[in-house]
Amino acid sequence: MTTVNGARERDSPGEFLLRAPAVGPALALVVAVVVFSLSTDTFFDLDNLSTVVQQSLVVGTLALGQTLIILIAGIDLSNASSMVVATLVMAKLAAADTNGFVALLAGVVLTILVGLFIGTLATRVKLPAFIITLGTFTGLTAVAKLIAGGQAVPVGDGLLQWLGTKRYLFGGIPITYGMTLALIMFLVVWYALTKTAWGKHVYAVGNAPESARLSGIKVNRTVLSVYLVGGLCFGIAAWQALGRTPNADPNQFQLGNLDSITAVVLGGTSLFGGRGSVLGTLFGALVVAVLRSGLTQMGVDGNYQDLATGALLIAAVVVDRIARRQQS
Repeated sequence: MTTVNGARERDSPGEFLLRAPAVGPALALVVAVVVFSLSTDTFFDLDNLSTVVQQSLVVGTLALGQTLIILIAGIDLSNASSMVVATLVMAKLAAADTNGFVALLAGVVLTILVGLFIGTLATRVKLPAFIITLGTFTGLTAVAKLIAGGQAVPVGDGLLQWLGTKRYLFGGIPITYGMTLALIMFLVVWYALTKTAWGKHVYAVGNAPESARLSGIKVNRTVLSVYLVGGLCFGIAAWQALGRTPNADPNQFQLGNLDSITAVVLGGTSLFGGRGSVLGTLFGALVVAVLRSGLTQMGVDGNYQDLATGALLIAAVVVDRIARRQQS
């Protein structure tokens, strides 16, 4: 809402989207659910809707970490490959009769160390995040294939599958512990971004890092902490992935990095940093899952589904640029 000569004027659509970036993806989610419910007989079924939410967990958890990184005007192209390597490490250790908790911890520590590596190069060597994570993406993809030896690794440990196999009923809807954990993670990150000094620093660094530095914010420390928290999210995403599918496969989630970026941008977070919310990311991840599930039930080929996801990403970036231009 702007004020001219004491009179209040309505916000332009662009200004409204900038003030409430989660509104757009929420509306897109409602439209997608309505369209697919009318197009198929099975989409608006409680069990199917529960399945759609479960399918969004891995991408949603990846997108949660990606949101933090994009908020500081960074990006991580290696988040999915880091997660896949972690699933293989967990599965290999569990197959060697290692305690399930130790295997889980090893996988999460691995993704945190990858975040530490990326954050150190970004803050100390001042390399662009795109270049760093493109390199780590390529390297980790090769590492995953070397660890797997060309085949999937079955997972039999109960703890590693716990997030997907343990469930309870809420209002007649089956809810897995993985869904509960994801919700808790989103709430914790939302609180950290909106209610703590660290969250204010994240937004400030994303908006104008030099201004943030001059105001006393330790920019390098903030950037490094974001990549570490992102790494933690990617490690938990690996746990979510093993709960969904009891196999660690090096060929899984090949487009996981792009799906997570799509969810973040669809959720209203700007690729240029400094603006966005985890609530929008949650809606964005659900939109991606609903789109893939609905198109699958309509018999649409997987290649066309990838095409539709890519088109959504481009459209979301275009909307973001238009909104910013209208504001300026």
